[in-house]
Amino acid sequence: MMRHVWRATLVLGLLAAATPSALAGKYNSVLSVGDAAPAWSDLEGTDGKRHALADLADKEVVVVVFTCNSCPVASDYEDRILAISKKYAGASGKVGLVAINVNKIAEDQLPGMKERATARGFDFPYLYDGTQKIGKAFGAAFTPEAFVLDKERKVVYLGGIDDNSQVGEVKKQFLNDAIEAALAGKPAATGEAPAIGCRIRYTRQRGEPRE
Repeated sequence: MMRHVWRATLVLGLLAAATPSALAGKYNSVLSVGDAAPAWSDLEGTDGKRHALADLADKEVVVVVFTCNSCPVASDYEDRILAISKKYAGASGKVGLVAINVNKIAEDQLPGMKERATARGFDFPYLYDGTQKIGKAFGAAFTPEAFVLDKERKVVYLGGIDDNSQVGEVKKQFLNDAIEAALAGKPAATGEAPAIGCRIRYTRQRGEPRE
């Protein structure tokens, strides 16, 4: 029953994401293709270390995926994220892949993240930002939601990992294609696509408008 509720939320999320913004990208209210990516620093990972974008200076391409523990759609995508990491990332890979969680509920905080990273065998940094600043800086609205940064750390792709949360029904591999294009120094065939997933649970600060 809960999964049906989440699927309904997913559909509503897709409709909301499809509303074009006059300020930035088609599906993102903050960033668009060609923008300089926001830099993070001093974010704690499930490995007990502090991480920064600058740590990946030797990588030709950086992939940032906003995800969490509590969203069943994000869970559905974990195998796909792991496959991308194994194909492109790792110590000797040209790509740095980082997952970031900004949700503040108990299930999505570091203790739960450490359990998830161990249980699923995450081979990439899984970072937590309880301030939610980096998620807002990227304009991330869903989990999962992906961003590809080129060698100059400009955004060359933003949006969904692919076009269907059901792995057997995927027809377009947006993230894979964008990584391949970035490694070849070419623009992605699809620069933006709607993200598929659950809304990030941002805490509204005093004076901030409602989304």
